[in-house]
Amino acid sequence: MSTARRRIADPTLVAIAILLSLYGIAMVYSAGQTDVPTLVARLYRQQIIWFVLGVGAAYAVSRASVRFLDWVTMPAYTASCVVLFALLFIGAGAGTAASSKSWLAIGGVRLGQPSELAKIAVVLMLGRILASRKEAPRSLMDLWQPGLAVFVPWVLIMRQPDLGTGIVFVGIFFAMLFWSGASWQLLVLVASPVVSLILAFSTGLWGAWFLVLIALVLWYRPYLAEGVAVVLANVVTGVVAPVLWDKMSPYQQKRLLVFLDPSTDPRASGYHVIQSQVAIGSGGWLGKGYTLGSQKRLAFLPAQHTDFIFPVVGEELGFLGVAVALGLFMALLLRSVRIAARSPDPFPSLVAFGLASAWFVHIVVNVGMTLNLMPVTGIPLPFFSYGGSFMLSCWLSVGILGRISGEGRGPADMLVI
Repeated sequence: MSTARRRIADPTLVAIAILLSLYGIAMVYSAGQTDVPTLVARLYRQQIIWFVLGVGAAYAVSRASVRFLDWVTMPAYTASCVVLFALLFIGAGAGTAASSKSWLAIGGVRLGQPSELAKIAVVLMLGRILASRKEAPRSLMDLWQPGLAVFVPWVLIMRQPDLGTGIVFVGIFFAMLFWSGASWQLLVLVASPVVSLILAFSTGLWGAWFLVLIALVLWYRPYLAEGVAVVLANVVTGVVAPVLWDKMSPYQQKRLLVFLDPSTDPRASGYHVIQSQVAIGSGGWLGKGYTLGSQKRLAFLPAQHTDFIFPVVGEELGFLGVAVALGLFMALLLRSVRIAARSPDPFPSLVAFGLASAWFVHIVVNVGMTLNLMPVTGIPLPFFSYGGSFMLSCWLSVGILGRISGEGRGPADMLVI
């Protein structure tokens, strides 16, 4: 067996991922300990099984080479898009997302969410496209290929609909463009229509933003057609924003209003955020004790084993437990970025940073929505939230990062079997 295949995946990264997984399984178990027993009480067993399968999958991926990852990119991306398209017709919902078509089900048995594996496929595809370029993107026309690679699966995801996963795809896109060397001015121009859409609900803010945009266009000096297109796109989104608001369903409008003030609908749209804040705030410095959280035991906290598992940590383990969890996440992200920075080749470096950015978006949005710093959307917390396909995808990412780390280090820095 060759030396490359005998190298052990990054031991520090693996140790951090194992600690996060064990911490998460413990919290999934606690989330099921309620005064009135439910099916959630047994879900920690399935989470353990998926953890073991994930570690096995990570080990298998870490035995492959980066060249193999490059070779499998196109088949994986194509298969992901085909499955996402098929879900629009055969997909099933689950839990609070019963009306969506995000789950692949056979014979009434849900097998998982293909969108979780699609994130990895998109990262690989973006890495391959951006790495094939001799220089970083300099104009909007340089972005049509990476933009299309993300746009196709993003549209299919949003048609399910799955806003949380859609946000992750957007985060991956901008993060990998940044790592490829794209300037911040170009990234701002690309994101500007979305900014206009958000700020259009305030004429003053939109007007100030539009003046800043004009100044940026004059400074960056894109091609004339690109500059005109950016300005027109911002004008159009600013005009259509009120129309889109009127066409939104009442519950969608309430979700946005609740983000600004949860008390406007405390028993419906604002219920999740209010109960989450109560749970986290009541934990204090050391918490109420493992499995003893009152908000959780009374089942006042919705989706406490999935999207809202972070408040369980805050209520039962307090500030200390939250600090440990966030510290582990920080270590995971820093280690992943270090792997990306040490990789000598563009493709593995971009892939490593893309996987780290996917985790980063998950963490920021999930924790942010539990604290009402972001609107509530269905997005799980890596290694913590219950979910087989998500645990599997997290560990596949660990395996890929481990392989990249192994090939990015010199022989003296490697551990061998």
